[in-house]
Amino acid sequence: MTQEAAKVKTGGAVGADDGSAGIITSSLVRHVTDIVRSCDAAALFVYVDALEGHELALDPSLKTKVYCVTKAAPPEATAPDICAQCLRVPDVPLTRMGRVKIAVFLALSRGLVKQGDRIVFLTGLAANKTLDTIIVTEIGRESEIFSCGADLAGTLPDILPEVIERVVDIATELGSEGREGRPVGALFVVGDTEHVIPLTRQLLLNPFKGYAPRERNILDYSLEETVKELATLDGAFILGGDGVIETCGSYIKVASQEEFELPQGLGARHHAAAAITAVTDSLAVTVSESTGSVTIFRGARIITEIQKPRSSAQKTRRLRNHRPD
Repeated sequence: MTQEAAKVKTGGAVGADDGSAGIITSSLVRHVTDIVRSCDAAALFVYVDALEGHELALDPSLKTKVYCVTKAAPPEATAPDICAQCLRVPDVPLTRMGRVKIAVFLALSRGLVKQGDRIVFLTGLAANKTLDTIIVTEIGRESEIFSCGADLAGTLPDILPEVIERVVDIATELGSEGREGRPVGALFVVGDTEHVIPLTRQLLLNPFKGYAPRERNILDYSLEETVKELATLDGAFILGGDGVIETCGSYIKVASQEEFELPQGLGARHHAAAAITAVTDSLAVTVSESTGSVTIFRGARIITEIQKPRSSAQKTRRLRNHRPD
């Protein structure tokens, strides 16, 4: 690392009493540049919310490879000088792996990385101000993070990346928070509305009919509460690639009911998502009512799944249920 290495530093101070957490963070930060180079990684993702009080010293030549990940809302979610771009993940409780999955998916949708790229991800716990986990993986090789037969950005030319991000944002919030304390399931089908709509049937009157496109665009944050409230109804949201909501409360009726290779336990909503993406050029995002997990489908396959973190009560019940007699 050269003496001219650029640095990113967030608020707070690092002292001798940082303890083991500070030592771990400092050690990972100190060695991450060498790891990126030795792995010939195409990108380095850093969860900067857990970086508080520590410096990220990187050679300026790596700037085009560095992407900051944060839960901060605009305009706070701006990339420091050393970073090429900032990726905003939903501001809801996420596991470390859930955060990695969303960030990698967003980077793919923007075309920042592609299938087959090797990446390095530095993450940890924002609450503890600790970077304690480093992941080195090849996109598409580890199905636990991302699984798709083709480059996501190249296969979704008509869907704006910001629309995908907004749908994932709302879906993740619904999975984490539900609606008025109750769990909510939902299905969003994005893109190729010309072919999707003929394969649906309205279960209720279309609440978006008659409104101008700009008044029913999911990119309008004032529409968020309306979308979340309508998610409590049966049926799917159908959106154009530009974010305009065409309808909700739609039943997916695909003529060819193939047997899709989906994990056991997934219900009608997930099978509908697989079916509609099998015969159209769309992307589908589901929210599981029972688990709160968000699953993203493309070409009848699961691209990635973001699981809702278990609460302490859930963990206690799980341990109690598995306790030997």
